[in-house]
Amino acid sequence: MSDRKRTVIKIGSSLLANEQTLQLRYAFLSALMQDIRVLRDQGRDVVLMSSGAVALGLNAVECEPGACSLLDKQAAAAIGQPLLINAYKNIAAEHNFDIAQILITLDDMEGRRRFINIKNTIERLFENGIMPIVNENDTITTEELRVGDNDRLASAIAHMIKADEFIMLTSVDGLYDRDPAEPGAQFVSELHDVSQYLEGAASKSALGSGGMLTKLIAANMAQHSGCTTYLAKGVLERPVTGVLDGSRRHTRCPAIGTPESAWHGWLTNRLHMAGSIVVKQAVADEIIDGPTRHIDQRDILSLTGTFQKGDVLHVYGEDGVEVARGLCSFSAEEVKRLIAHPHDEVMEILGYTARPIIIRKDNMAKLAQTRLSWDETLLEPQVAAQ
Repeated sequence: MSDRKRTVIKIGSSLLANEQTLQLRYAFLSALMQDIRVLRDQGRDVVLMSSGAVALGLNAVECEPGACSLLDKQAAAAIGQPLLINAYKNIAAEHNFDIAQILITLDDMEGRRRFINIKNTIERLFENGIMPIVNENDTITTEELRVGDNDRLASAIAHMIKADEFIMLTSVDGLYDRDPAEPGAQFVSELHDVSQYLEGAASKSALGSGGMLTKLIAANMAQHSGCTTYLAKGVLERPVTGVLDGSRRHTRCPAIGTPESAWHGWLTNRLHMAGSIVVKQAVADEIIDGPTRHIDQRDILSLTGTFQKGDVLHVYGEDGVEVARGLCSFSAEEVKRLIAHPHDEVMEILGYTARPIIIRKDNMAKLAQTRLSWDETLLEPQVAAQ
């Protein structure tokens, strides 16, 4: 890996498309790309996570934001994506660099092999001085099989490439302790623990799929990957460099402690829950307080989901607290049969020889005390528009 710093920038739909006309905001796009050129000249490799494709295609499918079917949104994404990427490419050329497009799905991020393939592609683009522009592939994803917001997706990319900085540009200048429209609202310039502000962060824009809540969740993910996050307003003058040099107001979420390993980071940075298990409380306490241990068929009380072998499960104690996430060695149907006969051999139950270990300790990551549990990330329903 080179010694160049790595920066992930996330841009929301409301900054890229006019909310009334649904036309591309070329002035902002041009200012952003000019600023990215400065970052590149300073020795940074940049990944741009860009929403906007659906918004730019809505006029063509004659659909109002918030009133479109899934098929409308898929068609709008197919129309808007080439418009968006063509604008990026033309403006980047004016600043003497090139871009590449990477469209990904939830399965690409949740499957380890595809995750590594995306990482390798980005690394190769960096080697050639080309800036990747990433977005979820809204043309083919369904409500059940999509990430749902580009904030968390961008944070997962930041973890993937071991980014130093993660900047989310939005329509407000950062985080407030309550709705900024309320009297007495206080600006939060430095934030170490995002959990204290989750309840009041559920509003979202008309065009985007995420509000401040998804940004706080994304910041928490990035913090545990060793990446410092910045929340700031997307403005025309130095939209990114003005944040990084401290000349413009923003909320900074510094990295927390020692970064998780690449493997543990992938296990814990879930964008979708494949399934979960509840283990005996004594087992959960042992996972929290002691070294990581195997989870076998005698440890499990119940399960949820229709997961397959190799999916990542969320591990809960009887008290309802999530303690770990780990790679499952069996399918959901097999786990049901194994825990129904806790003292029988796997051969007798499933008809083949295997150890009765549901999650191996090497394939499990306990949740840090400062990492948000899955339940804490579900305060706001996900919606599909980007």
